[in-house]
Amino acid sequence: MERYLATLDHEELYARRGPRSGLFTIVAVHSTVRGPSLGGCRMWTYEDNRAAIRDALRLSEGMTLKSAVAGLPLGGGKGVIVVPAGEGLDAKRRRHALLDFGETVERLGGTYVTAEDVGTSTADMTAIATQTQYVSGLSRRSGGSGDPSPFTAQGVLHAIEATVERTFGTPELKGRAVAVVGLGHVGLRVAKLLAKAGAELVVADIDRSKRAETDRLGAAWTTPAKAMTSAVDVLVPCALGGVLDHDVVPQLQAPAIAGAANNQLASADVADLLRERDILWAPDFVANAGGIVNISVEFEPGGYDPERAKAKTREIGDTLRAIFDAADASNTTPLAAATARAERNLAG
Repeated sequence: MERYLATLDHEELYARRGPRSGLFTIVAVHSTVRGPSLGGCRMWTYEDNRAAIRDALRLSEGMTLKSAVAGLPLGGGKGVIVVPAGEGLDAKRRRHALLDFGETVERLGGTYVTAEDVGTSTADMTAIATQTQYVSGLSRRSGGSGDPSPFTAQGVLHAIEATVERTFGTPELKGRAVAVVGLGHVGLRVAKLLAKAGAELVVADIDRSKRAETDRLGAAWTTPAKAMTSAVDVLVPCALGGVLDHDVVPQLQAPAIAGAANNQLASADVADLLRERDILWAPDFVANAGGIVNISVEFEPGGYDPERAKAKTREIGDTLRAIFDAADASNTTPLAAATARAERNLAG
C-alpha cells in the first residue's frame, strides 16, 4: 500500500523474539516530533515476519497522521505480536506473548507507549503493564481510560454527521440509508449509534454469527461485497483496510463514505478516483481518531477525565468540516487537505 505521508521516515524499528512465548514482537516508531509515539498492540496472524513488519510500519505512520491532524501532543507508533499462520495460542502462551511484548516496549525507554488494538484488550494491557510503565488504556479502576472503542465509535458518528452535512446539507441521520461493513468491536457500536439516530441500516460481516445482532438492530443483512456497492446514502467501512480500490470505487453508489477502518484506500491515488466520481470520503485517520483522542487525555495535567474526552471527541466533526473546506478551497481531495494539516502541525 502506498503511504499517505511520504515525507517522514520511521525513527525506530525493533523486532525481538520473546523468550517465554517464542513469538516475534515488533514495535515501529514512526515519529516522536510532537511527543511519545502512541499506538496499539496488534496480535495478529501473518504469513511471515516481513508481512508483520510491513503492517507495523504502515500502521505506525497512520498513527502519526491521526495524532497530528487531531493536534495531539503525541507521535505515531505501532506494536505487533506475530502469531504464525496455522498456530493457535493457548491461554498460557498468549499471556507469555503479552509479557514478552511488555519487555520489548520497556527496552525502548518511553519513545513508544502501547495501547489495545486488534486482538488485544484492556485486560491484556494490565498484563503488559507488569513488564513496562509505558502502557495506556488501562482499566478505569487502575487509573486509565479503559476500553477506547466507545470513543472511537462516537468519533466515527461525528465524522458521519459532518460528511452527511457536507453531502446533503444537514447532519440529520434519521431516514438516511447507511451500509455498515464490519461488525467488530467498533463497527457494532457504530451500527448501534446509527440505529439510535434513526438511520436505515444495511449491515455485513464475514462472521455470520453477527447476524443475531443485526436482527436486534432492525437492520438488513447482506454480504460485505454487496454492502460495499449497495445503493445507500452513506457507506461506513469498519473492517480491515484496503477496501477502496480501483475495482470497487467505480461500482460504488454511496455519495458519502466515513468509517472506522484504518487505511481504507488501497493506494493514495484512489482519493482522486473518489473525487472524480463526486464521492465525499472522510479520511480514515481523522474519522477514527476518537480512541486515541480519549487516551490522550490520560497525558493531560490532572489525569484522565471522561467528560474532557467526550468534548475532545466531538471536535472530530469540526476538524473534518475544516478539512472539507480546505479541500474545496484548494480544489483538491480531503486526503490531501488532511495530510497538509498533519504536516503543518508536525512542522509547528
